[in-house]
Order: sequence, then structure tokens, then C-alpha cells
Amino acid sequence: MKDLIFEPIRINKLEIKNRIYMPAMHLGMAADFEVTDQITSFYAERARGGAGMICVGYLTVDEYSGNTQNIGGHKDEFIPGLTRLAKAIKENGARAAAQVNHAGRYNLSFFLGGRQPVAPSPIASRMTRETPRELTIDEINQTIDAFAQAALRIKKAGFDAVDVLSGTGYLISEFLSPLTNQRTDEYGGSLENRMRFGLEVVCAIRKLLGKDYPLIVRMNGNDFMAGGQGRLELQEYAVALVQHGVDALCINVGWHEARVPQIVSFVPRGVFGYLSRGIKEKVNVPVIASHRINDPATARQMISDGMCDMVAMGRSLIADPHLPEKMKTGKENEIVHCIACAQGCFDHLFELKSIECLCNPKAGHENDRSIQRVEKPKKVMVIGGGPAGMSAALAAHERGHSVTLYEKTDRLGGQLFLASSPPGRQEFLELAKDLAKQVAVKGVRVALNRTVDAALIEKESPDVVILATGGESITPPIPGINRPNVVQAWDVLEDKVVTGRKVVIIGGGAVGVETALYLADKGTLSGDALKFLMVNKAETPETLFELATKGTKEIVLLEMVDRVGKDIGRSTRWGMLQDLSRFGVKTDVETRALEITDTGVKVERGDGTEEIVADTVVIAAGARPFHPLQEVLDRKGVPCEVVGDAKQVATAFDAVHQGFLAGRAV
Repeated sequence: MKDLIFEPIRINKLEIKNRIYMPAMHLGMAADFEVTDQITSFYAERARGGAGMICVGYLTVDEYSGNTQNIGGHKDEFIPGLTRLAKAIKENGARAAAQVNHAGRYNLSFFLGGRQPVAPSPIASRMTRETPRELTIDEINQTIDAFAQAALRIKKAGFDAVDVLSGTGYLISEFLSPLTNQRTDEYGGSLENRMRFGLEVVCAIRKLLGKDYPLIVRMNGNDFMAGGQGRLELQEYAVALVQHGVDALCINVGWHEARVPQIVSFVPRGVFGYLSRGIKEKVNVPVIASHRINDPATARQMISDGMCDMVAMGRSLIADPHLPEKMKTGKENEIVHCIACAQGCFDHLFELKSIECLCNPKAGHENDRSIQRVEKPKKVMVIGGGPAGMSAALAAHERGHSVTLYEKTDRLGGQLFLASSPPGRQEFLELAKDLAKQVAVKGVRVALNRTVDAALIEKESPDVVILATGGESITPPIPGINRPNVVQAWDVLEDKVVTGRKVVIIGGGAVGVETALYLADKGTLSGDALKFLMVNKAETPETLFELATKGTKEIVLLEMVDRVGKDIGRSTRWGMLQDLSRFGVKTDVETRALEITDTGVKVERGDGTEEIVADTVVIAAGARPFHPLQEVLDRKGVPCEVVGDAKQVATAFDAVHQGFLAGRAV
């Protein structure tokens, strides 16, 4: 049976070897708009990994359209760098496309030397908290021409296709949406007028590049903005784009301001395929589905079910550049999946850093983190089989050392199992499985159910030890902490304890929030149950919503500082806080637990004290490093590196990267 993923497809007259499209993503790797060696090496590796087409960008079209970390497309002086990039992708086996875009009101005056960003209408952005300047008709015409000129530079640089970003809340979608377009001229008002700018952009590009040059538009299937554009109006826009010469449509979802999660782990895999399907049924050009397509099974099913013609796999190819080749060669069980944590990609961009990846510590470091084999291998003990330990063991093994990974339990994965417990966080379990599979495939020796002590170290006599023994939960000195109604959050997440109906959680950091969501989900409808009841019209939509969000527990989350989830990444935090509210978790900030009683928790807030009634009190006060063997190793003079939570309690991203760097340094 043929694999539909690897059936060739044509966009215009361009043949693409398979149905895997890597969409444009902001990498934060450009330097003063110039293509860097970092960018070139990043994309060359993904091309070697077997993607059918890779789209880079976005590229700026004028001085208002982006910032210096974007790849420049607005001047001829950027063509040589673009040429090197196109060549690197094509020489390594993939088709090369480049995306043009204008940020519109999503740009910041900070990046524009204090000048206002521009937009169809002067309506403030909730994301930037700035009000843009309204474009004049002359400026609109100049911007349309700027798009076309940037596209021409892309063609001159040797790219096989151009992609126009017409969604996500950027300039073209700002013209499309009645939320941001309140003009009274020919570019505002009716849908026909609001589509005019986007259609004139693609017409100008088509005129300049010729009828045979592939033109792709990446557009929203639904902007998920209250009062914005839903799927039906955007389907009309899709039809109009094709009528005006567009050769393929790549369907994404939502604006950056939308309150519907789009990219994080609790978004189900392939869930937005219904939007690409709706557009595919209206047009006769290839349609590419996007968002949360991180595994072969989802990709194949979406194509075979007629939801799309191609799949966009962006962060999936950051996590594993060789995902397509592994699919093709029967090694799908060796794929390292993107877990949609956003810790190294989107969260880094908010900090103006270039992207990295929790799952792949080499991503973005293709030049400076290559591993060379040593001439004289050493005997390396890695103690602790969590993400830091597995990452360290893999890197040291790749160096050519003799590595043994010791884990005191019967499985590898460590705290990834805890991280996977809350609803919508199951992808962290996927990472535990993927790293363990890599350890097995690479042939790293593993000793499970082995507690390492001084005697074992003496017996094995290692040259180097990497300590990845993790952390231990903190028990704060609160009176009553040892009462029988008190449990640890980690035990709750591992389902080792039973909690009552009324629960107070002390500690509003990441673990506290995750525990609250885990408990709040108890007694709610599952996805299958919800579908059954909805399809059979057993209950009203309002009742089904209540049953899906109202569990069997009453939960209060206490935090001493002024906000909860302060240690959760920006891309994930807002959605988790939204769910706390939606699932009825009460959050009390600037509240200190004074004493735990048989009936609840006495707290202090403001100038007063009170008791919150609770059947169970959960302690989520954080963790501290656990590395009891370090002193033993120091006494014996054995070189030792401490990594992950054993060094400093932080994120899974930090654990994986620290482990990798420690293993690589041996």
C-alpha cells in the first residue's frame, strides 16, 4: 500500500517529492535583517531530514513590517544572503519557499525608532498595547508594491515559491477583519472591500513574477476573535484568492490575541483539520493543514480522510529534523516528537532570543553543538534517568564514551511523568518515551532499579560521573504540616493518595497550578462522553459545557505573592490560568498559610485571618536540589558534573540542555 505522505504533489508546475511542508516560523536568528550561518545551517539540516518543501521567514517588505531579527526582504542588498539560504535548502533535497509579511499593528514602536506602527485603522492592539497610525491610500499602494518587490527578490534569490502571510492578526488580516478595519473608503466596510488589500497584494505579486511561479497564501481558517472572522467568511476569501491566481493555501488559525489556545500541549493533535477541510471543499488547489500535527499517524489520517492535501509540520521538524526520513525508512518509533511545550520556541521569542527546543538541544545550534568523537573514551556513570540524565547519557555516548545510566526506579523519565499528569499535558509522557527509545536505540547501557551508593561507585571506578538525581519536594514549616489530612502535590499527581471533596493547595507555582487543574478535572466529561451526549442531543450545549468544566471537587489555590503561575512560560501560562477560572478553581493571592488544622487551613490575607475549610490540604511549595552523592564523589576525587534539578530546580528545558552540554563536554 502506498504511503500518501510520500506521494508527490504539484503546486502550479512545481513538483514536490512529498506532502510535508515546513511553514515559515520566526526564528529570531537574523542579524540586522541579514541571513546568518545559524539560519542557513538550521534549514539545511531540515532539508537533509527529508521535508518536501521548506518555507523560510517571514521576510520584511518595508521598514514598518518587522524588526532586525526578521529576515530582510525589503532591499536588494539582502539578495545574496537569501541566495545562500535557498541554495542550502535545495542542495539538501527540499524545495525552498520564502514568506513575505507585514506585521501591521503587531509591530512595536520600540523596533521602529519610536515611530508608530501602521494599520488600516487606528485601533489599539491588546498584545502590544499601542495604537497604530492609519495608512493613507498612497501608503496602501506603496505597501502593495513593497510586497510584490519583496516577492521578486525571493524569486531572484532562487527560491522555488513565495508564500504570503494573510492571517494571524498581521496587516493583511487586519484589513480583512471588521475588528481592525473601520475604514469608510474602498478598503473598508463590506467583505468585498475588506478583501481588496489582500487580493491586490497577490495580484501584484502574480503580475511581477509571472503565471508559472508558485504562489502560496497562508491564511486563517478562523481568527477566533470575538466579533472577528469565522470560517464561513474566510472560506469566501479563500475562493477569491484562488480566483486571483493563488496556487495553494496553507490554513492556520487564530490571531496572537485570540483566547483559543493554538500551539500548546493541551491543544489536541490535528484538531484544526476541520478548517482546512472546509476550505479544501471550496477550492481546486492544494490545501495545507496546520497546527499540532506532530506525528505520522495524525498526518496520514488527515490526508487520507480528505482534510487536506499536505501537512504543515513546523515545530515537529525543530524537534526532529529527520522525522520525514524516519517515516520513509520505517523508523517511526525513533521519532522525537514535539510536545508543544513552547519553552524553547515561542517563549524565547518573547525574550528576543533565537529559538531553541526542549526536545532537541541541537536545534538552533547546528554549528556550535556538533559532537566530535573522542580519541580516548572514558568510563562515564550517569546517575538519574530523568530528562537531564538521559540527555547527558546520549551526548556522552555520541562522543564515544562507555556510558552506563543508573535509575533507582523501574522506568526512565523522572519528573516527566509528573508533568504529564494534568489534563492536556500528556505530551510530556511522549518525551519520556522518546528519550528512553533513543537511549535504547543508541545502545546506552541502562541499570534500572539500581540505587547508586559509595560502594557501587567504588566498585565501578568511573572516570567521570554526571549527577542527574533531580529534586525533592519542600515541606514548609507550617504548624500542622504532619497531620493525616496533608499530602504532597507530587503524590497527588502520581495518583498515590486520595483527596477529599474540599481541597486547599498551598503554593501557586507551576506544580500548584498543575495539581489544581489535575484535581479540577476529576468528575468532568471525557471527550468521548461529550461527543456521545452531543451527537445524541442528550443534553443542551450549555449543560454539556457545564459537565465538561465542573468537576466533583472544590479547590482553593493559595499563593503568597501577587500572582499564581509566575514560573510558567508565557505561551502556556495564560491558557492554564484561563482554565483555572473556567474549571472553578478559586485562587487566593497574597495569602499566607498560618496553620493546618483538622478541618482546614488558617490563613492570613491583608490585615485579617480566617480558616478555609478543607478535607485535604495539598503541599505544592516547590522543590530543592537533591544530590547526596556529590560529597562522596568530591571526597573520592572523581570528576563530577551536576545537572538538571539536582543542580538548580528549573524547567524541563533547562534539564535537557544542561544534560546534553554536560555529556558533550566529557
